[in-house]
This record gives sequence, structure tokens and C-alpha cells, in this order.
Amino acid sequence: MARLVVISNRVAMPERGGASVGGLTMALAAALTRYEGVWFGWSGEVAPTFTGVPHMKQTDGVTVATIDLEEQDVQEYYNGYANTVLWPLFHYRIDLTHYERLFGKGYARVNCRFAETVRPLLQPDDIIWVHDYHLIPLARELRRMGCRNRIGFFLHIPWPAPQLLTTLPRHSDLVSSLFDYDLVGFQTADWLAAFQGYVVDEAGGEVLDDGAVRAFGRSIRAAAFPIGIDAQNFTEIVRSPEAQRSYDRAAATGVFRDMIVGVDRIDYSKGLEERFLAIEELLESHPDLVEKVFLLQIAQTSRGDVEAYQDIRAKLDAVTGRINGAYATVDWSPIRYVNRSYGRDALAGLYRAAKVGLVTPLRDGMNLVGKEYVAAQNPEDPGVLVLSRFAGAATQMGEALIVNPYSREDVADAIARGLDMPKAERIRRWESLFHGVQTQDAAWWRDAFVAALHQLPETSADL
Repeated sequence: MARLVVISNRVAMPERGGASVGGLTMALAAALTRYEGVWFGWSGEVAPTFTGVPHMKQTDGVTVATIDLEEQDVQEYYNGYANTVLWPLFHYRIDLTHYERLFGKGYARVNCRFAETVRPLLQPDDIIWVHDYHLIPLARELRRMGCRNRIGFFLHIPWPAPQLLTTLPRHSDLVSSLFDYDLVGFQTADWLAAFQGYVVDEAGGEVLDDGAVRAFGRSIRAAAFPIGIDAQNFTEIVRSPEAQRSYDRAAATGVFRDMIVGVDRIDYSKGLEERFLAIEELLESHPDLVEKVFLLQIAQTSRGDVEAYQDIRAKLDAVTGRINGAYATVDWSPIRYVNRSYGRDALAGLYRAAKVGLVTPLRDGMNLVGKEYVAAQNPEDPGVLVLSRFAGAATQMGEALIVNPYSREDVADAIARGLDMPKAERIRRWESLFHGVQTQDAAWWRDAFVAALHQLPETSADL
């Protein structure tokens, strides 16, 4: 069987009960454990000089290869182009994009360095799977080095509407580099349609009946592959001692009160300020819930070197302080705002203890927290998921209470409905949601993408 070579910005094989890791990490780890896999990417470390020599190790049967980047690489490629240009733009926040020519040069340089370093590790029959917005041009660099393997790309964040993407300098060059892949995957049909819209309207291309997309003198396959979680593993984690301790602590501190839980990175795309304002609206419109309900918001700090993230953290601190100052009593605060990460075991216990799971991003590729919340529930007395219509998961999770995260009234009403929902309805909704989480899990996602890539001829792009 051909090896699967995964290439992503960061490499971080998860450890049971260890620090919390993102959905990308968990999904890729689940994929690689079923293959003779290789995972290549940045170590997260900074070196005085780029050497191009990867660090190699074996972890849980997976070959892990990482490289260190220079400080200039981190500032221009990661903090610059990836997180100050592409991330806000792809999340519809062009007001926060800050393009500089040096950022673009750093992005191109690091993608070239990735290609130069991973190329000697590749075998002729390897299947290569590149992940996310950091590495869009990687296939182009590999093709220039003579790589003729099947190469797929998967985008974990939304693809923006064509009108937004055209605000990016050299947008055509970025999109054309995707046509050096054989298969390009998106989280949802909406993001796929936005990509196809750009190809047709801006690149003068066409979408063929068989799913192929033709532009820039080449044709590729493009399709939606909704990502899932390792559902079986997560349901087992719920029964772990650490998860039980986490559940017991949450239940004890919230005795006689219903807990609402949110788990996110601190990011303007997650809608945290709007979520806090929805809690304020809930208390204003349902005064009977004062001292009877609280939000536990776990918000891990990220990208602290980017100014926009410093601003959002300061704003969240201020909003939380104002709301708690207005409503808190001697032994109760409406918002418990925690800036730290938790292991998956601890999170599983918190999910299970929460009457409502609040997942309300303003725009998100998928958001796997909602699926983890569902997987952690007690089948005999499950909680209710409140989910943003702008999360990719909303297309799969219609039995959640779907809300407009920009409307504090809409979110507050859904929370109140979830808190008051009869057990029979909660069970019915949960059973439907859990069935989807189980059947469309990480293995289903992995197998669907890899099978689609296998079916294509090598270098189907017209090189």
C-alpha cells in the first residue's frame, strides 16, 4: 500500500490527556495511524539559520519530520502572510487584512523551503496530502522539482466569495497555484461553490459535469469533504478517570445551576464578544435565570504576536468585566472566562456537565467543538447544542439549534430554549446528531479524500 505523506504548517502528534490540540491535529493523527504515514511540517522552533535538514522521529507508528524556521520566516510567512493576510481575508474580515510585499515574499520562500526539504523524503508511489492556507503554493514548488506524485490539498478554513478574494494583491497567482494539485478539497459545498465562482467569473474557467474544474490551462478535481472527529476515541475518553474528575468538579461548582460551555481559541472569527453579549441579553430578557445559569468560556490565547489578537483579548477582558460587574453576586458570576488550554479528557468531562454547548463562530471552516460536545453527552440525559449557521458543521448538524451569531437576541433565545427543552426532544435531537458524528467521522473523511485522490491518474494537471 502506498504511503500517505501529510504536509501541514505544524506537526504535533497528540498525547492522551496532554495539552489541548486543534481539530486539524486530531484529525490528521487519526488518519495517519491507519497508514504507513509520514507527517512533515514546521517544528514550531526558530533557528538562527535555516538548514534544510529535517528532524526525524517515530511516534505511534508515524514518521514525523520537522524543520526549524528562521525568525524572518516566522514574521513574514506565519505572522505576516498567513495570519495577517489570508486568515482575516478568508474569514471575511478584509478590514483586518494588512498586506505587505515582504509578507508575500516570505510566504513564497517558506513554501519553497518546505518543498526542498520534503522532496528527498518522497517515494515515487507516495500519496501526498497538503493541508491548509499556509501551504497553498506547495504543489507548484514540488512540481518544479520534478515531483509527479498524486498531490491533494485540503482547506480547513472557509474559501471567500470572489468579490472578497479579488481584494488580495496577486490573487490570480495564488489561485492558479492550486491547479498544480490533482485534488482540492473544501469543508462544505458552500466553500466549494465560492471557489468555483472565482474560477468561472475571475479566471475565465469552467466547471465540468464530472466535477473537474478547468482554468489556467489545467484541470483538477475539486469537491467537498466535511471533516469529522475520532468519535469512538472521544466517547472512550469520556469514561476516563480524568474526564470523570472534570465532570465531578464542574457539577459540584455548578450545583443548582445550569452550565453553558464554550471552548475556542481567542480569535475574532469565533464570535466571543457577540457570545458574551448574548449572555447579557439572556439575563436581561429572562431575569428568572439570574443566579441559575452561567457560561464557562475556555478561550486559549493564540497568535499573541499579531496586533489584532492583542486587541480582541483586551476587548474580551473589558466586556467580561462589565457584564460580571453588573450581574455578579457574592457566590455567582454569569461568565467564567478562562484563558488556558485543557486536555481532551478534561474537556470531555466539561462538555458532559454542560446543559448547553455554545458554538457560535462568525465564520468557521467546520468547528469540531460541536461534534466533540455531542460525542461527550450522556445518552439518557443529553445537553443541547447551539450552533452558528456560519460554522461548516451546521450543514451536517441540522438537529442542533441553528442561530445567527450576529444577533444576540437569536442566540439568547436559543440558549433559553435549550435550557428548557424537554428530555424527550433533547434525546431525539442528540440521537440524530450522534449518528452523524459517528458515521461521518475522521476515518470517513480520510478515506473519502484519499480514495478520491487514488482514483485520479498521476499528475492529472496538464503540466
